[in-house]
Amino acid sequence: MESLLCDEVWPSSPAVNHPMSQMDHCGSSMYTTKEDFEQALAICLGKEMSYMPGPNYAEKLCSNNLIIARFKSIHWFIKCRSRLNLSLGTVFYAANYLDRFISMNHCNGWEYWMVELLSVACLSVATKFNDTCTPTLLEIQMEDVDHLFEPSTIQRMEMMLLKALGWRLASTTSYSYLELLTRIMDSLKPQLHQEFIARVNKLLLGAISDSKLLGFRPSVIAMSALRCSLDKLQTSTATSDACYTCLTSLLDHDRKADLVKCHKIMEEQSVDGLDNLIGHGIFHFCPSSPTTVLLKERIKSYDNHVDFSLFNMRGRNMINTEPGRRINKRKREEDDQ
Repeated sequence: MESLLCDEVWPSSPAVNHPMSQMDHCGSSMYTTKEDFEQALAICLGKEMSYMPGPNYAEKLCSNNLIIARFKSIHWFIKCRSRLNLSLGTVFYAANYLDRFISMNHCNGWEYWMVELLSVACLSVATKFNDTCTPTLLEIQMEDVDHLFEPSTIQRMEMMLLKALGWRLASTTSYSYLELLTRIMDSLKPQLHQEFIARVNKLLLGAISDSKLLGFRPSVIAMSALRCSLDKLQTSTATSDACYTCLTSLLDHDRKADLVKCHKIMEEQSVDGLDNLIGHGIFHFCPSSPTTVLLKERIKSYDNHVDFSLFNMRGRNMINTEPGRRINKRKREEDDQ
């Protein structure tokens, strides 16, 4: 796979993993000069739109009853990151692949197993792309999924995903800007610096979980997380304003206008609530309307066939979609009672 990805532009080398920690990128920035910083930021800003889901994506999720299903997939990514010792950036890559695939998909009747299969494929591809040590497909499915897919089925889904994404995996996500934010905050005391990064991480995880923020560009979400985190730190107003002004000085007018809207939404998110989201599985950003719930199909038979033609990707050169792969459905606890 690596040989097929060499043409993508990277603003920096992948970060080294920090196992079982929420403090990724807590060290000094790798951008040692202002020119390096501005060039890296310009690269991210220039390509971020090409990695976003299609227009009206949030409305498409609602019309297909996928709001809750998407949220649960994102939450599953976060839990897998902790359980499998993955890098935090892998969560953002997996979420991006999921959103881009769904946004270009023409399926009119998503089923629960389809979302699970796609989610497993997204996380598998993200780990292979971003982590040095990748879990097996069985390890990925060990917890919190209702279907256990055969490796051959997941691999077929991975190929469909990769072709749909055009093999463009080095997505610019809100997390891509964290190294840049770190460069701006190097003047903070070490303790405040770590607290700042931890708050930004939590806000960014909350942002990808919240469907209200799907229409904002990654840079806008990242800047909003920066501002919200600065507001919580015990720093002088002058220091906070200087850091924020430095970071937003390269944004265009449209991004600055969106920044005001995004910051207002993000301010409503509780950092304490994000702790619960990450550590305890509480769905703080989950819409309560029953009309947005994609219901699980209760199937007693454990031998079913995966029909890849249900993933309707019209106009794209997809793999052969003949049905015939088995799903081994996990027995629910109530079946044993």
